[in-house]
Order: sequence, then structure tokens, then C-alpha cells
Amino acid sequence: MNFLDWMIAAGILLLTMSMLTGWLNRTPVPMFGLYLVVGIACGQWGLGLVNIDVFRHTSMISRATEIAMAASLFITGLKLRFSFSAPVWKIGVVLALPTMLLTVGGMMLIAHYLAGFSWPIALAFGAIVAPTDPVLASLVAVNDARDSDWLRLSLSSEAGLNDGTALPLLMLALIFFHANEAPLSADQWIHWLSVDLLWGLFAGLTLGFGLGRGVGLLATRSRHLQQDVAPSDFIALALMALSFSLATYINASAFLAAFAAGVGLRSAEVSVQKRHKQDDENGEIPPAETMVNPHSRHRLEEQGPVKSVGLVIGDALSFGDTVERLLAATLVILLGMTLALHWDIDGLMLAVGLFVFVRPIAVLLMTWEMAYSWKQRMMMGWLGIRGIGSINYIAFALLHGLQGEEVTRMVNCAVTLITFSVLLHGVTVGPLQKWRRKKK
Repeated sequence: MNFLDWMIAAGILLLTMSMLTGWLNRTPVPMFGLYLVVGIACGQWGLGLVNIDVFRHTSMISRATEIAMAASLFITGLKLRFSFSAPVWKIGVVLALPTMLLTVGGMMLIAHYLAGFSWPIALAFGAIVAPTDPVLASLVAVNDARDSDWLRLSLSSEAGLNDGTALPLLMLALIFFHANEAPLSADQWIHWLSVDLLWGLFAGLTLGFGLGRGVGLLATRSRHLQQDVAPSDFIALALMALSFSLATYINASAFLAAFAAGVGLRSAEVSVQKRHKQDDENGEIPPAETMVNPHSRHRLEEQGPVKSVGLVIGDALSFGDTVERLLAATLVILLGMTLALHWDIDGLMLAVGLFVFVRPIAVLLMTWEMAYSWKQRMMMGWLGIRGIGSINYIAFALLHGLQGEEVTRMVNCAVTLITFSVLLHGVTVGPLQKWRRKKK
């Protein structure tokens, strides 16, 4: 197939999915699952149109997943409209830090003793498959800034923060691998702890939040002074690009920076709202974007700061959501295309260990004293979908020298697990959500 053939195929696929959305949403398979099936059908197991090899296309996969992750994390942060003392951040930190450590440790043990991986490869595998994916977690992520559902908020905050734990652990696995399992020196431990972990975490969050808040306040003031109502989609794109690239330049966590940039931009909106308080009929201060109709922006009679920031946030959400869905669909199709080349039956065994035992047990233990029932904690443990983020970690590890026959088998197991997660969690999220609504 040439370029025009692929353009036609993409157009037909997008048009079909758009026209049949209502019917497709009634099927047990979610939209991402259908994209995955399309990818498998185009791969070696189906029509054989294209084969994506993780090892031959590592750089392309790395860049594509980075863009998707940055966009998704930014939008996730932008939708979380809460003070830092709100419970949503507490549960997010618990899931992203101690729960993540326990999950990585559990999967490392299973990968070593059941799959036979060496300790460095087992640790790398645990770090790759443990994080909840911020891109595909949109199946259970917050809908908008007024969403107060505890499950969606918990998983969204976790997905935004878990790179602060998982990526440093993957980097530690790479250090062990290159040391040939020899004990690490004190200098290596100090560098990992100070630079890869602490600096990456705090510098990424600080840079991203400061950039998002500063740009948000500056854009609001500038648009208000100019009485500007033109679309501001590029603000979201600029923040995604700047937060990610600047964090990378200073060796901070680029994904945390993108997430924090979204939180910072939302913080700017809250700050403007507090200075120019406009209560609704319930005495609450609604998100600024809900007070402005972006489709009638040129007919706004009064262009105050609240309406200016409302247009900024509304445009960022609209643009970001579109970019996120487009990138997610593309990458899930590519994931399906890779499966035929990276299938390993042991990946299903490891997936059962993660989905049924390790992740649920870790969530139950770490949230034991929180105000959640055991059923709520079990749902939180089950609905931790794996996806694009794990693929990005695979590419990161390969680009940083992880190689060998054992690594090939580990990557195949990880791709199999990720694919199984997209299908299994995608199929079960709908019935579980309906069950939750009936129990309310």
C-alpha cells in the first residue's frame, strides 16, 4: 500500500467509527478494543499489510508514544480542579507511590520465579507493566472539571503521578543490567536517588506547574487587555511542548511536567475565578469554561477576565481531547500490528498475576485505612488499564541499551500483557460502571 492508499484507509476507518459510534458503544468491546482488532487485522495475523517491530522501529515508537503521553497527561491535569488539600490528591499519591512500589515488587518476583527472568530484567518488566496508563485510562478518567466520581478521580490522579515512581525504577533496572548484576557503588546509588528520583520528581512537578500557571495568568491578562476572542488552541499545544521539552533538557520527569502543566493552567483559572467571584445558583464557583459558550465567542457582550480564562481553558480542553483521541486510536492500531511479531504465551500468565493478584492486593493493602469499602478498593485495583505508557517504557529501555535474547522475551511478554489489558479491562469497564450506578 502506498501513501494515498493508507490515507484512504484511514479516512474510511475514521468515518466508519464516527458514523457508527452509537451502535459501537452498545457492543461489549470498547472503541479502543475495536481499534486494536483493526490493528491485528492489518498485521501478520490478518491481511499482512504492515508489520511493526518494536526492535526495528524503536525510535518512532518512542517519539509517537511520548507525544501521546504528554497530550493525555496535560489534559488529565487540566480536568482536576481541586485544591492540593483535597482527598483526590491523597489517594493519587498513595496509588502512585507505595501502591506502585508494591506492584513493581510483586511483578518482579513473579517475573523472576515464574517466567525465569534475571533480577534486572524482572525489575524492568515490573516497572514497565505496573503503571496505570494515562492515555487509555480515559475509559474511566474524569469527564470534566465538575466530575466528582471517586473512582474516576482516583485513577486519573494515579495515572498522572505514577511516572514519578515507575520511570526511576526502570532506570534503576537499567543500571543493574549494565552493571551485570554486580553490586552498585555508593556513587551510583546517590546519583539514582538524587538525580533520577528526587530531582526528576520535584523538578518536573515544579517546572510544569509554574509554566502552566504562569502561561495561564499571562494569557488571560493579555486576552482581556486586547479584548481578544480568537481561538487559543495553540496555548495548549505550547504548554505540552514546552513542559515536556524543558523538563527533558534539565533531566527532570517530562511526563510529570506535562501533567503538572495542566494542573497549573487549571490553577490559574481558579485564581482568576477567586479574584472575580461569580457564583452560580448554588453559591458555588463553576469552572470558567462552563460560563462561556466558545461557539458564540464573537457575540460576547462583555469580555471580562473570567470569560477570557474560560475561553483559554475551553479551547485547551477541546484541542487536547481531539489530539488525545486521535493519537490514542493511532497507537492502539499500531499495538495491534505489533502483536503477531511479539506474542508470547507467558505474557498471559504474567497478566493474570498482575490483574488478579498483584495489583488488587497492593491497592487493598495501601488503602486499608481509607474511607473506601472493600468493593470500592477492588474496583480501583481491577480498573488499572495498561497501554501506551508501558509501550513508551519498552522503547525507553531499548534505546538505553537493554538488549539480548532475554530482553526480547521480556518485551514479547510485556506486549502480550498490554494487549490483553486493553481488551480485558476495556470489555469489563462498561458492565462494572453500570453495576456501580445500580448500587448507588
